[in-house]
Amino acid sequence: MRQRQKNPTVSPPNQRTAQNPKRPKLDDHKPDLFSSSKTVFALCLGFRMANALLVQTYFNPDEHWQALEVAHRIAFGYGHLTWEWEKGIRSYLHPMLFAVLYKVLALLGLDTPWLMTRAPRLLQSIFSAVGDLYLFKLSDVLFGDCVAKWALFSQLANWFMIFCFPRTLSNNLETVLTLVSLYHWPCMRVSSTKVPLVSRKWSLAAAALACAIRPTSAIIWVYVGLLELLVTHDRLKFIFLEVAPIGVLVLGLTCLLDRLVYGSWVLVPLNFFKFNFLSSGGDYYGTHKWHWYFTQGFPVMVFSFLPFSIAGIIWSKQWKLSGLIAWVLGLYSVLGHKEFRFVLPMLPIALMFSGYALAKMKASPDAKKKGSLSSHVKGPFKMRFSILFLLATNIPMALYMSLVHQRGTEDVMIFLSKEARNEKVQSILFLMPCHATPYYSSLHRNLPMRFLDCSPSEENGIPDESDRFMMDPVSFASEFARNWSIPSHVVLFDSEERLLRDFLISHSFREIIMADKKVFPFSLQSGP
Repeated sequence: MRQRQKNPTVSPPNQRTAQNPKRPKLDDHKPDLFSSSKTVFALCLGFRMANALLVQTYFNPDEHWQALEVAHRIAFGYGHLTWEWEKGIRSYLHPMLFAVLYKVLALLGLDTPWLMTRAPRLLQSIFSAVGDLYLFKLSDVLFGDCVAKWALFSQLANWFMIFCFPRTLSNNLETVLTLVSLYHWPCMRVSSTKVPLVSRKWSLAAAALACAIRPTSAIIWVYVGLLELLVTHDRLKFIFLEVAPIGVLVLGLTCLLDRLVYGSWVLVPLNFFKFNFLSSGGDYYGTHKWHWYFTQGFPVMVFSFLPFSIAGIIWSKQWKLSGLIAWVLGLYSVLGHKEFRFVLPMLPIALMFSGYALAKMKASPDAKKKGSLSSHVKGPFKMRFSILFLLATNIPMALYMSLVHQRGTEDVMIFLSKEARNEKVQSILFLMPCHATPYYSSLHRNLPMRFLDCSPSEENGIPDESDRFMMDPVSFASEFARNWSIPSHVVLFDSEERLLRDFLISHSFREIIMADKKVFPFSLQSGP
Protein backbone atom coordinates (compact mmCIF):
# COMPACT_ATOMS: atom_id res chain seq x y z
CA MET A 1 0.00 0.00 0.00
CA ARG A 2 1.43 3.39 -0.99
CA GLN A 3 1.42 6.45 1.18
CA ARG A 4 0.00 9.53 -0.49
CA GLN A 5 2.23 12.63 -0.57
CA LYS A 6 1.12 15.66 1.37
CA ASN A 7 1.85 18.05 -1.51
CA PRO A 8 0.08 16.88 -4.69
CA THR A 9 1.95 19.25 -6.99
CA VAL A 10 5.25 17.46 -6.82
CA SER A 11 4.46 13.77 -6.93
CA PRO A 12 6.91 11.53 -8.77
CA PRO A 13 6.05 10.48 -12.32
CA ASN A 14 5.44 6.86 -11.30
CA GLN A 15 2.62 8.06 -9.03
CA ARG A 16 0.98 10.23 -11.70
CA THR A 17 -0.34 7.23 -13.64
CA ALA A 18 -3.54 5.33 -14.06
CA GLN A 19 -3.17 4.17 -10.47
CA ASN A 20 -3.73 7.78 -9.39
CA PRO A 21 -5.83 9.31 -12.23
CA LYS A 22 -7.00 12.26 -10.15
CA ARG A 23 -3.52 13.38 -9.16
CA PRO A 24 -2.83 16.77 -10.87
CA LYS A 25 0.32 17.48 -12.83
CA LEU A 26 2.66 20.45 -12.96
CA ASP A 27 2.74 20.24 -16.77
CA ASP A 28 1.22 18.25 -19.58
CA HIS A 29 4.25 16.01 -20.20
CA LYS A 30 4.43 16.74 -23.91
CA PRO A 31 7.50 15.24 -25.57
CA ASP A 32 10.34 17.72 -25.41
CA LEU A 33 14.11 18.01 -25.15
CA PHE A 34 14.07 16.48 -21.66
CA SER A 35 11.97 13.40 -22.46
CA SER A 36 15.03 11.16 -22.90
CA SER A 37 17.94 10.57 -20.51
CA LYS A 38 20.27 10.30 -23.50
CA THR A 39 19.20 13.71 -24.73
CA VAL A 40 19.64 15.25 -21.29
CA PHE A 41 23.10 13.70 -20.98
CA ALA A 42 24.10 14.97 -24.43
CA LEU A 43 22.95 18.46 -23.48
CA CYS A 44 24.86 18.34 -20.19
CA LEU A 45 27.97 16.89 -21.84
CA GLY A 46 28.07 19.62 -24.48
CA PHE A 47 27.63 22.26 -21.80
CA ARG A 48 30.30 20.82 -19.49
CA MET A 49 32.84 20.38 -22.28
CA ALA A 50 32.40 24.03 -23.25
CA ASN A 51 32.57 24.83 -19.54
CA ALA A 52 35.88 22.94 -19.26
CA LEU A 53 37.36 24.93 -22.15
CA LEU A 54 36.08 28.16 -20.63
CA VAL A 55 37.88 27.76 -17.31
CA GLN A 56 41.32 29.41 -17.51
CA THR A 57 42.01 30.20 -13.87
CA TYR A 58 43.58 28.69 -10.76
CA PHE A 59 41.32 27.73 -7.87
CA ASN A 60 42.81 25.22 -5.47
CA PRO A 61 46.26 23.54 -5.41
CA ASP A 62 44.73 20.08 -4.99
CA GLU A 63 43.40 20.21 -8.55
CA HIS A 64 46.98 19.87 -9.73
CA TRP A 65 49.11 18.73 -6.81
CA GLN A 66 46.85 15.91 -5.55
CA ALA A 67 45.55 14.71 -8.91
CA LEU A 68 47.35 15.72 -12.09
CA GLU A 69 50.85 15.98 -10.61
CA VAL A 70 50.53 12.49 -9.13
CA ALA A 71 49.05 11.16 -12.38
CA HIS A 72 51.92 12.68 -14.34
CA ARG A 73 54.43 10.92 -12.10
CA ILE A 74 52.65 7.59 -12.61
CA ALA A 75 52.45 8.02 -16.40
CA PHE A 76 55.83 9.59 -17.16
CA GLY A 77 58.03 8.79 -14.17
CA TYR A 78 58.54 12.35 -12.97
CA GLY A 79 56.32 14.69 -10.99
CA HIS A 80 56.32 16.01 -7.45
CA LEU A 81 54.66 14.12 -4.61
CA THR A 82 53.71 16.31 -1.66
CA TRP A 83 54.13 15.29 1.95
CA GLU A 84 50.63 13.71 2.03
CA TRP A 85 51.88 10.89 -0.19
CA GLU A 86 54.83 10.28 2.10
CA LYS A 87 52.45 9.90 5.04
CA GLY A 88 50.07 7.72 3.04
CA ILE A 89 46.92 9.78 3.59
CA ARG A 90 45.98 9.88 -0.11
CA SER A 91 44.76 7.08 -2.35
CA TYR A 92 46.00 6.63 -5.90
CA LEU A 93 42.50 5.73 -7.09
CA HIS A 94 41.59 9.23 -8.28
CA PRO A 95 44.95 10.19 -9.89
CA MET A 96 45.01 6.84 -11.72
CA LEU A 97 42.10 8.00 -13.91
CA PHE A 98 44.20 10.85 -15.27
CA ALA A 99 47.36 8.73 -15.45
CA VAL A 100 45.56 6.48 -17.96
CA LEU A 101 44.53 9.58 -19.92
CA TYR A 102 48.12 10.88 -19.98
CA LYS A 103 49.36 7.50 -21.21
CA VAL A 104 46.85 7.50 -24.05
CA LEU A 105 47.86 11.04 -25.07
CA ALA A 106 51.53 10.06 -25.04
CA LEU A 107 50.96 6.90 -27.11
CA LEU A 108 49.05 8.94 -29.70
CA GLY A 109 51.69 11.68 -29.71
CA LEU A 110 49.13 14.21 -28.50
CA ASP A 111 50.84 15.28 -25.25
CA THR A 112 51.11 18.92 -26.36
CA PRO A 113 50.99 21.82 -23.86
CA TRP A 114 47.38 22.60 -24.81
CA LEU A 115 46.10 19.04 -24.47
CA MET A 116 48.11 18.35 -21.30
CA THR A 117 46.23 21.19 -19.60
CA ARG A 118 42.83 20.77 -21.30
CA ALA A 119 42.39 17.00 -21.69
CA PRO A 120 42.07 16.27 -17.92
CA ARG A 121 39.34 18.87 -17.56
CA LEU A 122 37.59 17.54 -20.65
CA LEU A 123 37.65 14.08 -19.05
CA GLN A 124 36.26 15.55 -15.86
CA SER A 125 33.52 17.24 -17.90
CA ILE A 126 32.25 13.75 -18.82
CA PHE A 127 32.01 12.84 -15.13
CA SER A 128 30.37 16.20 -14.39
CA ALA A 129 27.76 15.60 -17.10
CA VAL A 130 26.92 12.29 -15.40
CA GLY A 131 26.42 14.23 -12.18
CA ASP A 132 24.12 16.70 -13.95
CA LEU A 133 22.11 13.85 -15.42
CA TYR A 134 21.64 12.15 -12.07
CA LEU A 135 20.59 15.40 -10.42
CA PHE A 136 17.92 15.62 -13.14
CA LYS A 137 16.89 12.00 -12.55
CA LEU A 138 16.86 12.38 -8.76
CA SER A 139 14.71 15.52 -9.03
CA ASP A 140 12.38 13.75 -11.46
CA VAL A 141 11.84 10.72 -9.24
CA LEU A 142 11.25 12.90 -6.16
CA PHE A 143 9.26 15.83 -7.56
CA GLY A 144 8.43 15.28 -11.23
CA ASP A 145 9.88 16.31 -14.56
CA CYS A 146 8.98 20.01 -14.30
CA VAL A 147 11.05 20.33 -11.13
CA ALA A 148 13.80 18.25 -12.75
CA LYS A 149 14.12 20.74 -15.61
CA TRP A 150 14.47 23.70 -13.29
CA ALA A 151 16.82 21.81 -10.99
CA LEU A 152 19.05 21.17 -14.00
CA PHE A 153 18.80 24.84 -14.97
CA SER A 154 19.87 25.80 -11.45
CA GLN A 155 22.81 23.40 -11.60
CA LEU A 156 24.01 24.62 -14.98
CA ALA A 157 23.54 28.31 -14.19
CA ASN A 158 25.07 28.36 -10.70
CA TRP A 159 28.35 30.29 -10.76
CA PHE A 160 30.24 27.97 -8.43
CA MET A 161 29.32 24.86 -10.40
CA ILE A 162 30.52 26.53 -13.60
CA PHE A 163 33.71 27.65 -11.88
CA CYS A 164 34.49 24.43 -10.02
CA PHE A 165 32.75 21.38 -11.53
CA PRO A 166 35.01 20.87 -14.61
CA ARG A 167 38.16 20.93 -12.48
CA THR A 168 40.09 17.78 -11.60
CA LEU A 169 39.44 17.97 -7.86
CA SER A 170 38.60 14.73 -6.08
CA ASN A 171 35.65 16.58 -4.53
CA ASN A 172 34.04 16.83 -7.97
CA LEU A 173 34.12 13.10 -8.57
CA GLU A 174 32.87 12.61 -5.00
CA THR A 175 29.94 14.88 -5.85
CA VAL A 176 29.11 12.87 -8.98
CA LEU A 177 29.20 9.57 -7.09
CA THR A 178 27.05 11.08 -4.34
CA LEU A 179 24.34 12.07 -6.84
CA VAL A 180 24.42 8.65 -8.48
CA SER A 181 24.16 6.92 -5.11
CA LEU A 182 21.35 9.13 -3.78
CA TYR A 183 19.31 8.39 -6.89
CA HIS A 184 19.52 4.65 -6.19
CA TRP A 185 18.95 4.79 -2.40
CA PRO A 186 15.46 3.43 -1.66
CA CYS A 187 14.95 5.51 1.49
CA MET A 188 15.37 8.71 -0.52
CA ARG A 189 12.28 7.89 -2.59
CA VAL A 190 8.76 8.75 -1.51
CA SER A 191 8.01 5.03 -1.49
CA SER A 192 10.80 2.45 -1.42
CA THR A 193 8.54 -0.56 -1.99
CA LYS A 194 8.89 -0.42 -5.77
CA VAL A 195 12.68 0.07 -5.79
CA PRO A 196 14.54 -3.19 -6.58
CA LEU A 197 17.16 -4.27 -4.07
CA VAL A 198 19.80 -4.29 -6.80
CA SER A 199 19.38 -0.52 -6.93
CA ARG A 200 20.52 -0.30 -3.32
CA LYS A 201 23.60 -2.37 -4.13
CA TRP A 202 24.55 0.00 -6.95
CA SER A 203 24.09 2.83 -4.51
CA LEU A 204 26.34 1.16 -1.95
CA ALA A 205 29.02 0.62 -4.59
CA ALA A 206 28.94 4.29 -5.62
CA ALA A 207 29.01 5.38 -1.97
CA ALA A 208 31.98 3.10 -1.24
CA LEU A 209 33.89 4.55 -4.20
CA ALA A 210 33.14 8.07 -2.97
CA CYS A 211 34.56 7.16 0.44
CA ALA A 212 37.62 5.56 -1.17
CA ILE A 213 38.31 8.77 -3.07
CA ARG A 214 37.41 11.11 -0.20
CA PRO A 215 37.27 9.36 3.22
CA THR A 216 35.32 12.32 4.62
CA SER A 217 32.47 11.31 2.30
CA ALA A 218 31.59 8.83 5.05
CA ILE A 219 29.93 11.78 6.82
CA ILE A 220 27.24 11.71 4.12
CA TRP A 221 26.74 7.97 4.12
CA VAL A 222 26.46 7.57 7.88
CA TYR A 223 23.36 9.79 7.69
CA VAL A 224 21.89 8.09 4.61
CA GLY A 225 22.76 4.62 5.91
CA LEU A 226 21.02 5.24 9.22
CA LEU A 227 17.89 6.41 7.39
CA GLU A 228 17.92 3.23 5.33
CA LEU A 229 18.48 1.14 8.43
CA LEU A 230 15.36 2.63 10.03
CA VAL A 231 13.04 1.77 7.14
CA THR A 232 14.46 -1.51 5.85
CA HIS A 233 12.71 -4.69 6.93
CA ASP A 234 15.77 -6.94 7.13
CA ARG A 235 18.45 -4.92 8.92
CA LEU A 236 20.87 -7.81 9.40
CA LYS A 237 20.76 -8.65 5.71
CA PHE A 238 21.34 -5.01 4.84
CA ILE A 239 24.40 -4.77 7.11
CA PHE A 240 26.06 -8.15 6.65
CA LEU A 241 25.06 -9.15 3.12
CA GLU A 242 25.15 -5.75 1.41
CA VAL A 243 27.04 -3.02 3.26
CA ALA A 244 29.88 -5.18 4.60
CA PRO A 245 30.66 -7.20 1.42
CA ILE A 246 30.53 -4.21 -0.92
CA GLY A 247 32.52 -2.03 1.47
CA VAL A 248 35.17 -4.69 2.01
CA LEU A 249 35.42 -5.35 -1.74
CA VAL A 250 35.94 -1.68 -2.65
CA LEU A 251 38.33 -1.13 0.28
CA GLY A 252 40.28 -4.25 -0.68
CA LEU A 253 40.64 -3.24 -4.33
CA THR A 254 41.67 0.27 -3.33
CA CYS A 255 44.25 -1.05 -0.87
CA LEU A 256 45.60 -3.38 -3.56
CA LEU A 257 45.98 -0.47 -5.97
CA ASP A 258 47.74 1.60 -3.30
CA ARG A 259 49.94 -1.38 -2.47
CA LEU A 260 51.09 -1.61 -6.08
CA VAL A 261 51.90 2.10 -6.36
CA TYR A 262 53.12 2.85 -2.83
CA GLY A 263 55.19 -0.32 -2.77
CA SER A 264 53.89 -1.33 0.66
CA TRP A 265 50.57 -1.91 2.37
CA VAL A 266 48.94 1.43 3.23
CA LEU A 267 45.51 1.85 4.81
CA VAL A 268 44.68 5.32 3.53
CA PRO A 269 41.33 5.87 5.35
CA LEU A 270 42.96 5.11 8.71
CA ASN A 271 45.93 7.41 8.06
CA PHE A 272 43.56 10.11 6.80
CA PHE A 273 41.42 9.84 9.92
CA LYS A 274 44.42 10.00 12.25
CA PHE A 275 45.86 13.09 10.59
CA ASN A 276 42.71 15.13 10.03
CA PHE A 277 40.58 14.14 13.03
CA LEU A 278 42.83 12.88 15.80
CA SER A 279 45.73 15.29 15.30
CA SER A 280 43.88 18.16 13.53
CA GLY A 281 46.67 18.25 10.97
CA GLY A 282 44.53 20.13 8.48
CA ASP A 283 44.48 23.13 10.83
CA TYR A 284 48.06 23.82 9.74
CA TYR A 285 46.65 25.35 6.55
CA GLY A 286 44.28 27.72 8.33
CA THR A 287 41.10 27.64 10.36
CA HIS A 288 37.73 29.38 10.33
CA LYS A 289 35.04 30.04 12.91
CA TRP A 290 32.68 27.14 13.56
CA HIS A 291 29.77 28.91 11.79
CA TRP A 292 31.71 29.68 8.59
CA TYR A 293 29.90 27.12 6.40
CA PHE A 294 26.50 28.46 7.47
CA THR A 295 27.25 32.18 7.35
CA GLN A 296 29.81 32.47 4.55
CA GLY A 297 31.00 29.31 2.80
CA PHE A 298 27.83 27.60 1.63
CA PRO A 299 25.81 30.82 1.04
CA VAL A 300 28.58 32.05 -1.28
CA MET A 301 28.43 28.79 -3.22
CA VAL A 302 24.64 28.83 -3.56
CA PHE A 303 24.81 32.61 -4.13
CA SER A 304 21.65 34.22 -5.53
CA PHE A 305 19.89 30.84 -5.65
CA LEU A 306 19.82 30.87 -1.83
CA PRO A 307 16.32 32.37 -1.32
CA PHE A 308 14.91 29.96 -3.90
CA SER A 309 16.62 27.01 -2.23
CA ILE A 310 15.24 27.98 1.18
CA ALA A 311 11.75 28.40 -0.30
CA GLY A 312 12.04 25.03 -2.03
CA ILE A 313 13.03 23.32 1.21
CA ILE A 314 10.03 24.78 3.02
CA TRP A 315 7.49 24.16 0.26
CA SER A 316 8.64 20.66 -0.66
CA LYS A 317 8.82 19.36 2.92
CA GLN A 318 11.53 16.93 1.76
CA TRP A 319 13.17 16.86 5.17
CA LYS A 320 15.44 13.90 4.49
CA LEU A 321 17.52 15.76 1.93
CA SER A 322 17.38 19.13 3.66
CA GLY A 323 18.40 17.30 6.84
CA LEU A 324 21.35 15.83 4.96
CA ILE A 325 22.55 19.33 4.06
CA ALA A 326 22.29 20.44 7.70
CA TRP A 327 24.02 17.25 8.90
CA VAL A 328 26.99 17.64 6.54
CA LEU A 329 27.45 21.37 7.18
CA GLY A 330 27.15 20.77 10.91
CA LEU A 331 29.76 18.01 11.12
CA TYR A 332 32.21 19.80 8.82
CA SER A 333 31.81 22.86 11.04
CA VAL A 334 33.41 20.91 13.89
CA LEU A 335 36.68 20.74 11.92
CA GLY A 336 38.92 23.79 12.16
CA HIS A 337 40.17 23.74 8.56
CA LYS A 338 37.35 24.63 6.17
CA GLU A 339 37.16 25.01 2.40
CA PHE A 340 34.36 25.59 -0.09
CA ARG A 341 35.02 22.36 -1.94
CA PHE A 342 34.60 20.17 1.15
CA VAL A 343 30.81 20.64 1.07
CA LEU A 344 30.48 20.61 -2.73
CA PRO A 345 28.33 17.40 -2.73
CA MET A 346 25.60 19.34 -0.92
CA LEU A 347 25.45 22.14 -3.49
CA PRO A 348 23.48 20.19 -6.16
CA ILE A 349 20.92 19.19 -3.52
CA ALA A 350 20.45 22.83 -2.52
CA LEU A 351 20.08 23.72 -6.21
CA MET A 352 17.48 20.98 -6.62
CA PHE A 353 15.36 22.75 -4.01
CA SER A 354 15.86 25.95 -5.97
CA GLY A 355 14.49 24.10 -8.98
CA TYR A 356 11.47 23.11 -6.92
CA ALA A 357 10.73 26.75 -6.10
CA LEU A 358 11.13 27.81 -9.74
CA ALA A 359 8.83 25.00 -10.90
CA LYS A 360 6.16 26.18 -8.46
CA MET A 361 6.40 29.66 -9.95
CA LYS A 362 6.32 28.30 -13.49
CA ALA A 363 3.17 26.20 -13.03
CA SER A 364 0.25 27.38 -15.16
CA PRO A 365 -2.71 29.42 -13.80
CA ASP A 366 -5.04 26.62 -14.94
CA ALA A 367 -3.34 24.24 -12.55
CA LYS A 368 -3.82 26.76 -9.79
CA LYS A 369 -7.57 26.87 -10.42
CA LYS A 370 -7.68 23.10 -10.13
CA GLY A 371 -6.21 23.37 -6.67
CA SER A 372 -2.79 21.93 -7.48
CA LEU A 373 -0.91 25.06 -6.48
CA SER A 374 -0.54 26.87 -3.19
CA SER A 375 -0.73 30.59 -2.61
CA HIS A 376 3.03 30.82 -3.02
CA VAL A 377 2.73 30.78 -6.83
CA LYS A 378 3.14 34.14 -8.54
CA GLY A 379 2.54 35.29 -12.09
CA PRO A 380 4.65 34.95 -15.25
CA PHE A 381 6.26 38.33 -14.65
CA LYS A 382 7.83 37.23 -11.39
CA MET A 383 9.04 34.05 -13.06
CA ARG A 384 10.75 35.97 -15.86
CA PHE A 385 12.22 38.39 -13.37
CA SER A 386 13.57 35.54 -11.25
CA ILE A 387 15.27 33.87 -14.22
CA LEU A 388 16.77 37.17 -15.35
CA PHE A 389 17.94 37.88 -11.81
CA LEU A 390 19.62 34.48 -11.46
CA LEU A 391 21.36 34.71 -14.82
CA ALA A 392 22.40 38.34 -14.33
CA THR A 393 24.01 37.55 -10.98
CA ASN A 394 25.58 34.16 -11.72
CA ILE A 395 26.87 34.38 -15.30
CA PRO A 396 29.06 37.50 -14.83
CA MET A 397 30.42 35.99 -11.61
CA ALA A 398 31.17 32.71 -13.37
CA LEU A 399 32.87 34.45 -16.28
CA TYR A 400 35.04 36.61 -14.04
CA MET A 401 36.10 33.74 -11.80
CA SER A 402 36.70 31.40 -14.74
CA LEU A 403 38.50 33.81 -17.07
CA VAL A 404 40.12 36.52 -14.95
CA HIS A 405 40.57 35.79 -11.24
CA GLN A 406 43.92 34.07 -10.51
CA ARG A 407 44.62 33.40 -14.17
CA GLY A 408 48.30 34.36 -14.19
CA THR A 409 49.48 31.27 -12.32
CA GLU A 410 47.93 29.03 -15.00
CA ASP A 411 49.15 31.13 -17.92
CA VAL A 412 52.71 31.29 -16.70
CA MET A 413 53.03 27.49 -16.75
CA ILE A 414 51.49 27.24 -20.21
CA PHE A 415 54.02 29.82 -21.41
CA LEU A 416 56.94 28.04 -19.74
CA SER A 417 55.78 24.72 -21.19
CA LYS A 418 55.94 26.16 -24.70
CA GLU A 419 59.33 27.71 -23.98
CA ALA A 420 60.60 24.39 -22.61
CA ARG A 421 59.59 22.62 -25.81
CA ASN A 422 61.77 25.11 -27.65
CA GLU A 423 64.61 24.45 -25.19
CA LYS A 424 64.55 28.00 -23.82
CA VAL A 425 64.14 26.86 -20.22
CA GLN A 426 66.86 25.12 -18.18
CA SER A 427 65.59 25.40 -14.60
CA ILE A 428 62.88 27.26 -12.67
CA LEU A 429 62.66 28.73 -9.17
CA PHE A 430 59.25 29.61 -7.72
CA LEU A 431 59.56 32.43 -5.15
CA MET A 432 55.94 32.53 -4.06
CA PRO A 433 53.62 30.73 -1.64
CA CYS A 434 54.02 27.00 -2.18
CA HIS A 435 51.72 25.20 -4.60
CA ALA A 436 50.64 28.52 -6.12
CA THR A 437 50.97 27.22 -9.69
CA PRO A 438 50.63 23.92 -11.55
CA TYR A 439 53.90 22.01 -11.80
CA TYR A 440 55.28 19.19 -13.97
CA SER A 441 51.80 18.20 -15.11
CA SER A 442 51.65 21.48 -17.04
CA LEU A 443 55.35 21.94 -17.86
CA HIS A 444 55.62 18.34 -19.15
CA ARG A 445 59.41 18.52 -19.29
CA ASN A 446 61.76 16.83 -16.84
CA LEU A 447 63.64 20.00 -15.91
CA PRO A 448 64.94 21.05 -12.46
CA MET A 449 62.31 23.04 -10.59
CA ARG A 450 62.26 24.31 -7.01
CA PHE A 451 59.43 25.80 -4.94
CA LEU A 452 59.32 26.98 -1.36
CA ASP A 453 58.42 24.22 1.05
CA CYS A 454 55.35 24.45 3.30
CA SER A 455 55.10 20.92 4.69
CA PRO A 456 53.66 20.73 8.23
CA SER A 457 56.38 20.93 10.85
CA GLU A 458 56.67 18.57 13.78
CA GLU A 459 57.37 21.59 15.98
CA ASN A 460 54.72 24.25 16.48
CA GLY A 461 55.47 27.89 15.88
CA ILE A 462 58.33 27.41 13.43
CA PRO A 463 57.59 29.17 10.08
CA ASP A 464 58.23 27.21 6.91
CA GLU A 465 60.11 28.46 3.84
CA SER A 466 57.01 29.92 2.26
CA ASP A 467 56.11 31.86 5.43
CA ARG A 468 59.65 33.17 5.88
CA PHE A 469 59.76 34.39 2.30
CA MET A 470 56.43 36.22 2.58
CA MET A 471 57.51 37.87 5.87
CA ASP A 472 60.73 39.32 4.37
CA PRO A 473 61.25 38.54 0.65
CA VAL A 474 64.49 40.53 0.30
CA SER A 475 66.31 38.94 3.24
CA PHE A 476 65.08 35.47 2.34
CA ALA A 477 66.13 35.80 -1.32
CA SER A 478 69.56 37.14 -0.38
CA GLU A 479 70.17 34.26 2.02
CA PHE A 480 68.73 31.73 -0.40
CA ALA A 481 71.01 32.94 -3.21
CA ARG A 482 74.14 32.04 -1.27
CA ASN A 483 73.63 28.33 -1.90
CA TRP A 484 71.52 28.22 -5.05
CA SER A 485 72.38 26.94 -8.48
CA ILE A 486 71.20 30.00 -10.35
CA PRO A 487 68.04 29.15 -12.34
CA SER A 488 67.23 30.30 -15.83
CA HIS A 489 63.77 31.44 -14.73
CA VAL A 490 62.32 32.85 -11.53
CA VAL A 491 58.54 32.94 -11.05
CA LEU A 492 56.97 35.31 -8.53
CA PHE A 493 54.01 37.58 -8.00
CA ASP A 494 54.30 41.22 -8.97
CA SER A 495 53.94 42.41 -5.35
CA GLU A 496 57.14 40.51 -4.42
CA GLU A 497 58.79 41.35 -7.75
CA ARG A 498 58.66 45.04 -6.89
CA LEU A 499 60.50 44.36 -3.63
CA LEU A 500 63.04 42.08 -5.31
CA ARG A 501 63.59 44.10 -8.48
CA ASP A 502 67.08 45.27 -7.50
CA PHE A 503 68.04 41.77 -6.40
CA LEU A 504 66.83 40.28 -9.68
CA ILE A 505 68.56 42.89 -11.81
CA SER A 506 71.82 42.31 -9.92
CA HIS A 507 71.61 38.64 -10.96
CA SER A 508 70.93 39.53 -14.63
CA PHE A 509 67.22 38.76 -14.65
CA ARG A 510 64.81 40.66 -16.84
CA GLU A 511 61.02 40.90 -16.97
CA ILE A 512 59.27 39.23 -19.89
CA ILE A 513 56.52 40.99 -21.83
CA MET A 514 54.34 38.69 -23.89
CA ALA A 515 53.42 39.23 -27.51
CA ASP A 516 50.05 40.74 -26.50
CA LYS A 517 51.91 43.26 -24.27
CA LYS A 518 50.56 41.67 -21.13
CA VAL A 519 53.14 41.64 -18.35
CA PHE A 520 53.21 38.38 -16.46
CA PRO A 521 54.10 38.27 -12.75
CA PHE A 522 57.45 36.56 -13.22
CA SER A 523 61.01 37.30 -14.34
CA LEU A 524 63.38 35.58 -16.69
CA GLN A 525 67.13 35.60 -16.71
CA SER A 526 68.50 37.43 -19.72
CA GLY A 527 70.16 35.13 -22.22
CA PRO A 528 73.33 35.68 -24.21
